[in-house]
Amino acid sequence: MGRRTGMATIQREIEINCSLDKAWVQLRDFGNAAALFAGVLVDCREASGQRTVTFGNGYVVQERLVSIDEETCRLAYAVVDGGFTHHSASMQLLPTAEGVRFVWISDFLPDEASQRVEPLVEAGCLAIKRFLQTL
Repeated sequence: MGRRTGMATIQREIEINCSLDKAWVQLRDFGNAAALFAGVLVDCREASGQRTVTFGNGYVVQERLVSIDEETCRLAYAVVDGGFTHHSASMQLLPTAEGVRFVWISDFLPDEASQRVEPLVEAGCLAIKRFLQTL
């Protein structure tokens, strides 16, 4: 197995029993993060492609929308503050026989932020699954 070089990467995938169309309507709404990730996030305020998200632990970050790809059901964003020297992420929905696979990839510096980011990504995957399966 090769050694990783560069920045930290966290990638998680979770199967969700929800139609691709219903899930994409929710995910593509950049200001909808507090509903999608309820419990992990307690607030989300969006304006002009910038959002401020507040986590349940009080941590607040500013995020900028980078792109929305309608064909691949992929949303990309960057954290523009919050203690990172770099942070880019994407969330994508892939069709499966039972619904969708949610794929979340985050790349960031410094590597030490993994200790803070990883539990939030884990909890976020469970939260979006709970939300989308109620649709």
